[in-house]
Amino acid sequence: MSRPRFIALLLALLTLLAYLPVTRDQFLNYDDQDYVTENTNVLNGLTWSGVEWAFTTGHASNWHPLTWLSLMLDAELFGPNAGAFHFVNALFHAANAALLFVLLLRMTGALWPSAFVAALFAWHPLHVESVAWVSERKDVLSTFFALLALLCYERFVGESKAKSPKSKIFYALALFTFALALMAKPMFVTLPFVMLLLDFWPLNRIGNLSGTQNYLGLTAEKIPFFALTAASCVVTFLAQSQQGRDAVAPLQLIPLDYRLYNTLISYARYLLKLFYPTKLAVFYPLLQHFAWMLVRAYFSGIALAAISWLAWRMRRQFPYVLVGWLWFLGTLVPVIGLVQVGGAALADRYTYFPAVGIFIVCTFAARDLAHRLAFPKIILPAAAALILGACLVLTENQLRYWLDSEMLFTHALAVTKDNDVAHVNLGVALEDKGELNQALVQYREAEKLAPDLSEIHNDLGNLLDKLGKPKAALIEYRKAAILNPGSPALHNGEGDILAELGRFKEAMSQFQEAARLDPAYPWAPFQMGKTLLEEGRDAEAIVQFKKAVQLAPDNYQILAYVARVLAASENPAIRDGKAALTLAAKANALTGGSQPVVLDALGIACAATGDFTNAVEVTQHALDLCNAAKMTGLEPLEKRLELYKNHQPWRESFLATNAPAKN
Repeated sequence: MSRPRFIALLLALLTLLAYLPVTRDQFLNYDDQDYVTENTNVLNGLTWSGVEWAFTTGHASNWHPLTWLSLMLDAELFGPNAGAFHFVNALFHAANAALLFVLLLRMTGALWPSAFVAALFAWHPLHVESVAWVSERKDVLSTFFALLALLCYERFVGESKAKSPKSKIFYALALFTFALALMAKPMFVTLPFVMLLLDFWPLNRIGNLSGTQNYLGLTAEKIPFFALTAASCVVTFLAQSQQGRDAVAPLQLIPLDYRLYNTLISYARYLLKLFYPTKLAVFYPLLQHFAWMLVRAYFSGIALAAISWLAWRMRRQFPYVLVGWLWFLGTLVPVIGLVQVGGAALADRYTYFPAVGIFIVCTFAARDLAHRLAFPKIILPAAAALILGACLVLTENQLRYWLDSEMLFTHALAVTKDNDVAHVNLGVALEDKGELNQALVQYREAEKLAPDLSEIHNDLGNLLDKLGKPKAALIEYRKAAILNPGSPALHNGEGDILAELGRFKEAMSQFQEAARLDPAYPWAPFQMGKTLLEEGRDAEAIVQFKKAVQLAPDNYQILAYVARVLAASENPAIRDGKAALTLAAKANALTGGSQPVVLDALGIACAATGDFTNAVEVTQHALDLCNAAKMTGLEPLEKRLELYKNHQPWRESFLATNAPAKN
């Protein structure tokens, strides 16, 4: 095996070994619901309907079909196994490190500098977020295709110089893999500009041009790449414009001057984190103190201008300085905040590819400096080993915080200030663990920081309801609805509380408003159905349930509940065991037999059709899952199991205790 191949393989293996701890990590309550845990299209694995959805949806504020397909393949192969999803991320990261090494070596011919840049990329703690977060599959996947595109481009340049017909093949491959990168994450719209930078150094195409060739010719050569960039920008903007808080923020909310100041500060903060990677967090809130922000932006702007001027002055003698600096500045443009997406000031994951530019500058500058000053040969290897060792230690430390949502957001609160998002997500994590009072503390802290954010009041309403305080919950839901009157979910939540309080007429009014705001919103007719059941209006309830199922045919929660009603209702006029079994079986297929509530509904439906053998089997499986998760309150499930063993179906009333009796 040649030395470069050995280094590439060793680099990939060490990177994979360093990131093995991610296999113990859980899914997070931050974006992972959209990407995996509550996304039935992904959980169903690779299906024709899923593939069609991947290429037509703008879900999660982006059009990135290859990311969806990648996650679907994971679900197909491993099921809802969080460790497997994380391991695939680590595999892509290891492959990216090897590809980056090969790319730099082919372009520069510098073995050890190329290896050091690739190792920095692989082991820098700032890149933990892109690997340890399943939702950031788009980062590692898009970079994989982008590096392949650059490798094909380098081969195209080499074949073109030799006037080989293979040049057209590699040009087409570069264009194709660039398209794949965009379909994994649209951040790579800047890749054609990176190609132009590489034309300057290290490919040296600009200095060796002759005849009518010029820089405009090199730009014209990349017109198909720029066409793909333009198309991706349009599609991305349309996808993000249709989303909520995490989508494009209007200028009225975040003015242009604020964005410009944040852009300057963010560039400086990214640079600082590259050289001093401490206090890393999953979410950095926007700065709130405008005067202090103005001062920071002023000095950041001066520093950036000075570095840019210096890089320009050094372009002839040290061309890699200008190339690396512009690589860093340019590839960050789509996510630097000029088009503000969400409420974050910056994000570690955004440096995944841009950081390579700074690594190139520092590495090749250190090599040239050591040569000019005639450093002893041991100095550079020793310094490189110390730097990489420090990176590995910091990376392993940072990986600890990604174990679960509670640990991640507790750490975020420890290293940031005024972080309402971290408070909310920590609250959700605590609520999921059943620590309701501790969750309430976090939601209240978030409310202090962002009192005008409807999502916080919605979370408070949901939690106060769980705490047995429906009147207090109603107040929070109404605050949320006032702040965001166009949200069907908030009206639906308010209606749910009103129904719980026995105020059925008011509840129905809220459900109807939710349905008016979004006729395709399935939870409005679903909640109408539940409320009508509680009132004893069973036939009307079934009409609404059928509408909900029609609107959300792949929502396992709706399917399971409706199946339970059809199978277990005390009212024989609406009981339909066969229909219940069809719905419950579909819900179980959607969840891969992993949800106890769905298995319970399937057991009830099996018993309703006289299939007590399967009723016993699936209900026992549900109990086993509940016991494995250390869940409590399993007496009703155990009671149903005994009934099935005695060949008796389950019956229940869905009538509310405060509702009038049935006629």
